[in-house]
Formats: sequence, C-alpha cells, structure tokens
Amino acid sequence: MKPTPVKRLLRLLVELAVFLVLYMLGGQLAAWLDWPIPAGVMGLALLLLAFALGWLKPAALQLGAGLLMAEMLLFFIPALMSLLDYGSLLRDEGWRILLVIGVSTLLVMVLTALTVEWVCRWSMRHDT
Repeated sequence: MKPTPVKRLLRLLVELAVFLVLYMLGGQLAAWLDWPIPAGVMGLALLLLAFALGWLKPAALQLGAGLLMAEMLLFFIPALMSLLDYGSLLRDEGWRILLVIGVSTLLVMVLTALTVEWVCRWSMRHDT
C-alpha cells in the first residue's frame, strides 16, 4: 500500500528533524568538550553511534537523507559565490588550495570506504 502524500511529508519532516537534532547535539557536545570539531562532524559521529548501538536503523532516515543528498548543491553555491571576492588570493595561492582540496577529498573517500568495509565486516560477524 502506497503512503499518502501527507504521511510521506510528515515522515520527511520527522527525519529532517532527527538530522537537525543530531546536528545541534553535535554542536553542543563540541562546545561542551571544547573541541574544534564542526557540529556537522560531531552530529555524524552521533548518528554513527546511534546506528552502531541499534537506536536507529539507516532505513528509518532514508527519505530525509535522500532529500539532503539530492539538494546538496544548494549548500555549496553560497561558498562558491564568495570565491569571487577573493580573485587575487586564488591567483596567488590557487594551486595550493586545489592541492589541499584534492588530497582531503581523496582521504575522505578512502577513509569512508575503509570505515564502510569495517562496519560491514563487524556487522556480519555480530549478526551470525
């Protein structure tokens, strides 16, 4: 049976609220511990912890995560537009900035792949 549009909208709002609460908790936790870690990173760590402890199932947040992933470009447009104000910086230091972006992107991709692999193996060992 297909859910009604109202139920789908309510589910989406609840899932987005969960992400927002985790983000806010992550920010509060980082401030309380006096760690220089962004609220989003702390929120993702809390989300991973909730998944690992079984408090949340990934499928429970699938609709909200799908929306955020689909609209991700909107989150980056303001940052890209602000680069227009720093043309001289980009001309002088642009290659270093691109190198840092490239290396950090590669590191994130590799570490994400290793983490997913580790979690899958850990999950398979503990499910059987």
